[in-house]
Amino acid sequence: MIVDPEGTIVEVNKALLRMTGYRDNELIGQSCTRLNCDICEICKAAEGKHWCGLFETGGVEMRRCTLMKKDGVYVHVLKNASLLRDAEDSVIGAVETMTDISEVMEKDAAIEAFRRELSSKDGFCGIIGSTSAMQKVFDLITNAAFSDAPVIILGESGTGKELVAKAIHETGGRKDRPFVKVNCAALNESLLESELFGHVKGAFTGAVHGRTGRFEAAAGGDIFLDEIGDLPLSTQVKLLRVLEEKVIERVGDNRPIHVDVRIITATNRDLRRLIRENRFREDLFYRINVIPILVPPLRQRKGDIPLLAETFFRRIRLKSDKPVDAIGNRAMEALMGYLWPGNVRELKSALEYAFVACPGGVIDLNHLPPDVFSTPEACRPDPALSRDERKKQELIEALRRFDGNQTRAAEHLGISRVTVWNRIKKYGLDLRRDMLGPVSH
Repeated sequence: MIVDPEGTIVEVNKALLRMTGYRDNELIGQSCTRLNCDICEICKAAEGKHWCGLFETGGVEMRRCTLMKKDGVYVHVLKNASLLRDAEDSVIGAVETMTDISEVMEKDAAIEAFRRELSSKDGFCGIIGSTSAMQKVFDLITNAAFSDAPVIILGESGTGKELVAKAIHETGGRKDRPFVKVNCAALNESLLESELFGHVKGAFTGAVHGRTGRFEAAAGGDIFLDEIGDLPLSTQVKLLRVLEEKVIERVGDNRPIHVDVRIITATNRDLRRLIRENRFREDLFYRINVIPILVPPLRQRKGDIPLLAETFFRRIRLKSDKPVDAIGNRAMEALMGYLWPGNVRELKSALEYAFVACPGGVIDLNHLPPDVFSTPEACRPDPALSRDERKKQELIEALRRFDGNQTRAAEHLGISRVTVWNRIKKYGLDLRRDMLGPVSH
């Protein structure tokens, strides 16, 4: 857009017309204030001999602002402006270029929404959970974070063991140092030793250059050894030396290298059984089992399922253009009734599947994956029961299962002991009477 020194529009191009919805004869000859630019309002208020601050400052560079289109809707633009001069260097007008950045603004808004989602208070360092079982995990993470003692994270596949390891690193005194991850099950024995400890040139066929291992790369920080139960026995011996002496030796070399790292391990396997089968060293087990953190499976913290489902739902919706509005009641009941052998990872995958299967509106029962949708009736909540009645029945079953122990019943249900006590009062339960009868499995 070109304006004269009085701010009258003298020329516009087709791109501006498309952006604003005006025709050229609706703008040419009109004051540029017709576009209602928000930063021009500030310029008009400036004192000086010119009506617009542009003619005093000499230009506008990379300023974000909004213009009002013909239909009254505002569009976000990036504005540049400079003065036009004649051969005698007299100002004869100004030229302004506006770039539509609406898409950029939408992405900025989406990024901010992601930030708010990731900083949700219903969790800890990205780990979602509000049940008493997860609060215990969060407390252990906090206590372990500032210790240099080895930490072992135990739990089934998909429970979020890597997130726990990362949380320990990010909340501890080594957070500004490296966090190095190694999957012990992903590499064969020879490659794993080179990966962990490095190698020197000529150590084996193909070793044309020396290499720094992961332990050296993690200097001053934390190294996370996932699937520690799959570590070969020969490598277990070398790892034991690292724990005892804080030194490593590169493959093909016998010179000790001092390393200052905290070791965090994780496994979904029963290490004690592996010890009995002579597949895991007992002395290594006691070295890494200094601070054990057990991450409960999802079926033992069912109170977190709605929170996790809603969190995944919001995150997927932020990345999706689909007009999916909510998770329906029947679908949520099915999510609550399923046993989740794949734990949190499987729940996230189920919501991703549902977004693909749902054409829009509300996610219903038939939009869930077949395994969840076809959950045996014994595992599904009885639709004839009200929500309160289901809670009452679940509480009675839990109390029966644990012989009236309210603390263990609370852990089983994924709620606090205070909540158990409140529900006993709310439903008027008589523990002697209501605990009689078989426990359903």
